[in-house]
Amino acid sequence: MKTKYDIVVIGTGTAATAAAMRCCKAGKQVAVVDSRPFGGTCALRGCDPKKVLVGAAELFDWNRRMGDHGLCADQAQIDWPQLIEFKRSFIERVPKNSEESFAKRGVATFHGRARFAGPTSIEVGEDVLEAANVVVAAGAKPVDLKIPGAELAVTSELFLELEHLPGRVLFIGGGYISFEFAHIAARAGARVTILHRGQRPLERFDPDLVDRLVIRTRDLGVDGIVTGALTAKGRIAVAETRAFVVAAGGLPVTFHRAFEGFRRRRTIARGTSRLPC
Repeated sequence: MKTKYDIVVIGTGTAATAAAMRCCKAGKQVAVVDSRPFGGTCALRGCDPKKVLVGAAELFDWNRRMGDHGLCADQAQIDWPQLIEFKRSFIERVPKNSEESFAKRGVATFHGRARFAGPTSIEVGEDVLEAANVVVAAGAKPVDLKIPGAELAVTSELFLELEHLPGRVLFIGGGYISFEFAHIAARAGARVTILHRGQRPLERFDPDLVDRLVIRTRDLGVDGIVTGALTAKGRIAVAETRAFVVAAGGLPVTFHRAFEGFRRRRTIARGTSRLPC
């Protein structure tokens, strides 16, 4: 079925929602499309659920640091399965609330993969959406590691869904995602390694602050922030123990689960750069 709109927005995250709501308020006929549950990465698979885990890790850290100041917190620990269950309860209503919010404001909603059928045509399953203006707000996706065995590593999204935290965890990439999750995992009792290909992690951040963070991260018990190690000769393999081994620059690192925190690249698609609202 073919339907005409003024604007079609691909995605239902923060940017997509802002664009759709603004145009709808201006009197335009708007449709949104998403192939995943409505709400976007930040609310469902990124910022918000991560903050739930960070909050628990921060509380644990406060208890530990107050140990010499009158607070007896020797028995404090993070119950990982219970924490993940709480995280899920925090976000489980987001897709329904998001879709209801669109409907309440008169925005048409479509579930499925959006494909350009022409300069002004979007196919979503058997539906064809015609619009002079298309906003692509589909976010970004992790960059491929491009090393043998890369398929054995998983992205940050799975970390947020772990039923049980592995005993040894490797984060590939020295960006903020790896550091955030490394601190969470270490405070939850895992042995953690961060593997970074450059000479300094968090390369776009203030060097003085990064140096302080690296010291605190090592003090936390992270096995090592290995820099300059992941080269084109790096590879990931499965050992006989069913653990995994990363051989990078001649340095073997054994772990139970590897998470890719390399970097993300923007989704490339076609759309208009200016909205009539």
